[in-house]
Amino acid sequence: MPGTATAPAPGRTTADGQQAGGRSATIAVALCIVTILLAVLDSNIVSSATVPIVRDLDPVHGVDRIPWLIAAYQLAATAALPLYGKLCDTLGSKKVFIGALATFLTGSALCGMAQSMGELIAARAFQGIGGGGLMSVTMVVLRQLGTAGPKEGEGAKAKGGDRKGSIGGIIAGAGMALGPWLGGALADHAGWRWIFYVNLPVGIAVLTAAVFVVKLPARTARHRIDFLGAGLAAAFSTALLLVTEWGGEDYAWTSPVIVGLAVAAVVALGLFLWRQATAAEPILPLSLFRLRLMRYGFAVQGLVGVAMMGSIVYVMIYLQVVRGVAATSAGLFLVPMAIGMTVVGLVSGRLVAAGWSQKTFVVSGTVFASAALALLTTLDTDTGLWTVRGALLLMGIGFGQLIGQLIELVQDTAPPAQLGVATTGVRFFQTLGTALGASLFGAVLTRVYAAKGPGGTTSDIGRLTGAARDRALDAFVSSTDVVFACATGAMLLALILAIRLPGTRTRA
Repeated sequence: MPGTATAPAPGRTTADGQQAGGRSATIAVALCIVTILLAVLDSNIVSSATVPIVRDLDPVHGVDRIPWLIAAYQLAATAALPLYGKLCDTLGSKKVFIGALATFLTGSALCGMAQSMGELIAARAFQGIGGGGLMSVTMVVLRQLGTAGPKEGEGAKAKGGDRKGSIGGIIAGAGMALGPWLGGALADHAGWRWIFYVNLPVGIAVLTAAVFVVKLPARTARHRIDFLGAGLAAAFSTALLLVTEWGGEDYAWTSPVIVGLAVAAVVALGLFLWRQATAAEPILPLSLFRLRLMRYGFAVQGLVGVAMMGSIVYVMIYLQVVRGVAATSAGLFLVPMAIGMTVVGLVSGRLVAAGWSQKTFVVSGTVFASAALALLTTLDTDTGLWTVRGALLLMGIGFGQLIGQLIELVQDTAPPAQLGVATTGVRFFQTLGTALGASLFGAVLTRVYAAKGPGGTTSDIGRLTGAARDRALDAFVSSTDVVFACATGAMLLALILAIRLPGTRTRA
């Protein structure tokens, strides 16, 4: 009838393109969570399947190319992150999400069909370009799904939505912990190619459903994309990550290669900052850093990346080198951490949605994570394995509060037109923190072991016997304890910054 408003039917979309149906929104959130799992699992799933891959593709020289195989995905994903954020704010997150997922699936298929190490490395890089977008763009989609509604202010919570982004962050953390175990299981029982092929049926189903189910506001304003800024950001992150990958391992820290890459990283960073200060529409607006909460949020996320590297990687190394636990079995030790992250992340997300302060959980998360890392500094050659599991559970409780709430906190603070660049900025700083943590902890482990060990490197421990082996294991444990002490220091610094965060509260 004329003058009578007609309510939108469930599952339909309102005229302005916003999600109106609760059922459709729930399906869309489920699609996003599956997508995050695919991307995060693939970022570290290869590390536990390198032996069968090398044996099949290049048994003679393949071992020398393993570092590139592992690094190719991360390098490509990190380099593409700043561009993805700007594309979301310019083209709309749904289009970018579909494009990133299609790129990821194409890369997965190419990886599974690779006939040489060179082909596989190139395919992993292509897959990483899509994967980097999935891990960040999906967070933007989740956020927009949480805040969309029939009317602004009706049926949606102001600033913070219903915490769907928090769920995505926790799933990402849990996937990070379970990736190595899943990769080893698939390689052992189905063949290494299924590490990549398994993405295809799941990803194609998600892609098809996303086209019809995910309904988000369309972008109508025209914007310029700062491709020069994106290129400089990619050059900086690539040079920095190569320094952390190669420094002290493939090349000496003072070698021309590492020094040249370090200089290139500094120059690229300087040019990037200049470009962001002068570009009409910068890819990472420096104005974001004028917001205290944004500055501290990025910094805490970077320190979380440093500490997570120290906890996950070096706990696995300790279990395999010192305690003789098989690689697949060692991965199972991360299950308590994944459970802790998921459960406490979901609980804290609900409490924040009910009106609790986000700052409370960020501070609490840094306290729990610091305590867990401090407990790991007490590891010895005969420490009970349940102590290790307990420390990882405690760590999961800490990181579970941090990952989800930090993402939400940054998204709450970002201007609506810069939601994409703010979200990818969180991922960018975490990735750089992880890279710097890998470099720092690797150097610490090497130096402490060289000072306390029987000579040689940590790679020689497996060939030692008798008293020499006992001394080597004692030295190795001392080295990992120092690594965990450094990680504890990083988390204590994160705690100081978290305490200085402005108090935030999400309206129920």
